[in-house]
Amino acid sequence: MHKTITGDERISKSLRFSFFDGVFASAMSGFTLDYFTPFLLILGGTVRQVAAMAALPNLLASLIQIKAPDFTEKLKSRRKIINSFVFAQGCVLLPMAIIAARHRAHPFIFIMLVVFFTSCGTFFMPAWSSLMSDLVSVNKRGDYFGWRNKVLGLLSIAASFIAGFILQKMRSSHVFEGFVIIFTFAFIFRMISWYFLTRMHEPHLEHKKENQFTLFDFLARIKQSNFAKFSVFVSFMYFGVNLASPFFSVLMLKDLSFNYILYTSITITAALAMYLTSRRWGKLADRIGNLRIIKFTSPIIAILPLLWVINRHPIFLFFAQIVSGFAWAGFNLCASNFIYDAVIPEKRVRCVAYFNALCGFAACLGAFAGGFLIPHLAPFFGNRILTLFALASTFRLLVAFILPHKLKEVRPAHPANNRQIFFNMIGMHSFVRQPSLYIDT
Repeated sequence: MHKTITGDERISKSLRFSFFDGVFASAMSGFTLDYFTPFLLILGGTVRQVAAMAALPNLLASLIQIKAPDFTEKLKSRRKIINSFVFAQGCVLLPMAIIAARHRAHPFIFIMLVVFFTSCGTFFMPAWSSLMSDLVSVNKRGDYFGWRNKVLGLLSIAASFIAGFILQKMRSSHVFEGFVIIFTFAFIFRMISWYFLTRMHEPHLEHKKENQFTLFDFLARIKQSNFAKFSVFVSFMYFGVNLASPFFSVLMLKDLSFNYILYTSITITAALAMYLTSRRWGKLADRIGNLRIIKFTSPIIAILPLLWVINRHPIFLFFAQIVSGFAWAGFNLCASNFIYDAVIPEKRVRCVAYFNALCGFAACLGAFAGGFLIPHLAPFFGNRILTLFALASTFRLLVAFILPHKLKEVRPAHPANNRQIFFNMIGMHSFVRQPSLYIDT
């Protein structure tokens, strides 16, 4: 007799396969994302080419995301979209390894590979987000995704540190061989993660014509739609973020002359703080709402570039990165979960795609604007990048203090002020007056 598999068992197995996919996808991310800019620099890339590598993937990703919902509905399967583009993303890593093995390539060729790699990774995200939101119950999303982000993030950090250690050991004379190793292993990790994705179960999702609408229809409802306003707010934040973010690596590796171990250590400190606090943010969000945490973390994110202007000593930068990880953990997790709460399942693929398209386009404009502005800015403390950081912080602060107040929470939540949120997050519960906000560690 064949054992009948229940819906709960399918969901449980799918979440387990999704976790294993996440393990190897995190290892791939750790071996790649923080090392595209260093590899471009040793290929002879300029500051403007670094800006282009940050901008172009977001631009192409934005354009193709607009069509992602139609593609998903035509295939009538989110899993097919996910599996196809994950496989394609993994394959892009092979020519990167070949370029490293040959020790040369025009920077533009590598930039195009990064564009394709990133575009494949973003194209399937609306379908993945829709699928995962169907598999995880509403009242456990904050806790579950917080736990998932924490565990997989720590694995990504470990992988990133290993990659940095490999590059440092290879020294300058063999650094290309080091990149051959990390890109090859990244390819292997992605193929293993793809295998686990093929094992996942996809709950049925009915596609109805009344749930179809264009990006222009979406934007036309910006005055009435809370979610459209939220998308615009996050897009403006991403513009301000990408004014500065592509140039932190340039500042560390070229201007401050950090070696790969110090560069990796500072880079992963933010990720470590992010993933260590992610589940705690998730539990708090389940109680006080996602929007309240987004409003709390936005001003902190706004001042992050200013910390690099104030002091660039490695010890101080470790502190700045801890603050960065703390704030980004809450913002990223709650932005994702806000989408799940605000949009019905039948519209989720399309809304996530349009949200990502707007954010990607804004990030693209931010990176291009940063690359264009740097040569024309007056040096601050002898460095034009620091001037750009100050401008980026100013823009972020304006966005953080103006736009979130036009948004509304979409589900019932306990009230909490900034003091209560802060002390709950650092574990000093005795300072919190509302016992209902207590979070178990």
